[in-house]
Amino acid sequence: MANVLKLKCSVCGREFSPDEVQYTCPVDGQIGTLDVLYDYDALKSTIDRDALSHELSMWQTSMWRYKALLPISPDATVPDLRVGYTPLYASSKLTVDLGVRQAYIKDDGLNPTGSLKDRASALVVARAAEANIEIVSTASTGNAAAALAGMCAGMGDAIHAIIFVPASAPEAKIAQLLVYGATVVLVEASYDVAFDLCYELCLSEGWYCRNTGINPYTVEGKKTVAYEIAEQLAWDVPDVVIVSVGDGNIIAGVHKGFSDLLELGWIERIPRLIGVQAEGSSPLVSAWQKGLDVRDMQPIDAHTIADSISAGLPRDRSRALRAVRETSGALIAVTDAEIIASIPRLARLTGVFAEPAAAAVYAGAQRAVKLGLIDKEARVALLSTGSGLKDVKRAQESVAGGLRVPPDAQTIRRALHLI
Repeated sequence: MANVLKLKCSVCGREFSPDEVQYTCPVDGQIGTLDVLYDYDALKSTIDRDALSHELSMWQTSMWRYKALLPISPDATVPDLRVGYTPLYASSKLTVDLGVRQAYIKDDGLNPTGSLKDRASALVVARAAEANIEIVSTASTGNAAAALAGMCAGMGDAIHAIIFVPASAPEAKIAQLLVYGATVVLVEASYDVAFDLCYELCLSEGWYCRNTGINPYTVEGKKTVAYEIAEQLAWDVPDVVIVSVGDGNIIAGVHKGFSDLLELGWIERIPRLIGVQAEGSSPLVSAWQKGLDVRDMQPIDAHTIADSISAGLPRDRSRALRAVRETSGALIAVTDAEIIASIPRLARLTGVFAEPAAAAVYAGAQRAVKLGLIDKEARVALLSTGSGLKDVKRAQESVAGGLRVPPDAQTIRRALHLI
């Protein structure tokens, strides 16, 4: 892997060569998620930051424009889909609504399968192809599974996906997996049970495990969203970035991306990171408030309508807490009712239709402003991680029905006048 120096445990700090460990720290186990460290001095001398803006081909307007900063070889085969380089919108209405200097929204629901997790799956599948592995597997409540299924489909017949999904996952998300041709295992238990079963079978059957918090390279794919935010703002990063949090892998990826850019000297600072969890699934909020060590965190019985951020014991809890603590950020819990209300509110302010887990960032931003965690002079970016089309049922719950009228123009005029 070009420019990869070592893997480092996020808990104990032990370091390993890239070919020494496949998944997590041998000492700390699954809690010991691994950071991928690069030869930043070598990268500084070979990559021109400003030259990126002149690369306009299809693949250069995707996450692969940063291929030299990723743990794959320069000639690695990648999925034949355009992943990443999603739009970052400056929203005047959102700015006024939040009462900040400038508000942006990054719409990662425009990735091929409708979520930010395409970034992680694209990189994992590319690494599997380099290693001549034919089966990649993951456990997911929906989005990571769809991302893996779609990215495998984008590799032709080279790689097959086996997906473990809680049987309670939204039907639309399960249908998406089947459409892509993945083998779907519906587990009649929680996400956490499905996760452990997937990992067990990956180890015994020799499949490549994409599981969040197990595979150290999922963060490397997700970090590209931070690269894009920085580049799209001409390397003048926001003061605050707000991210919804379940297992913690996305906020860890955002932190890693900005950290890379700081190491390269491409940005002057890392934004403060604010993570948003659903109240019924907020173990990281509790740990942050109490100042807990990740080793002391205990699983909870998670309940939330935002299935994409439901996790009883976040798998990437070490790096998620680090991301918040090292940036002087915060973790906030919002109710399911606030999340549901955020779906139409965010859409009407920005034009971005977000699924519940993604819309949670709006409720979190509102609360952070009220709590004084976001200054009125701040430039704030909200990361929308998934399309509202992922969970239309919840969107329907957030709005009232339309006007039912007879086919008569005058009646329609009267009805519209009432509105």
